[in-house]
Amino acid sequence: MYPVSIKGVLQAPDGKIVLLENERNEWELPGGRIESGETPQQCLAREIGEELNLRVEVGAIIDAWMFEVIPGKRVFIATYGCTLIGDFAPDISHEHKRVGLFAANALPGNLPAGYRASIERSLSH
Repeated sequence: MYPVSIKGVLQAPDGKIVLLENERNEWELPGGRIESGETPQQCLAREIGEELNLRVEVGAIIDAWMFEVIPGKRVFIATYGCTLIGDFAPDISHEHKRVGLFAANALPGNLPAGYRASIERSLSH
């Protein structure tokens, strides 16, 4: 069985995509591992609260795929669209190096393909 991680496509008020830089120097969507008893939506709302101190409404599922984080280590990723509730004043946790805001047509090169595809799918709806 593989770990399950729930990630969110969240746009800042200016329309830019919210990404977090991890310890592998890659950008990723906010979110994290689902806990026992949680729905994916509850997981994502909790994780975005923990990672960015933001409140979101979690919408429909966008995509799901198997991600090889490092050689031999796979994680099942499910991505959902998110809408900000309240003010946008991200306060990053210790889990990431920094938060970045990127235009959809200027996503960073070190963003894994699965996240990039989820962002494109989210914006095309």
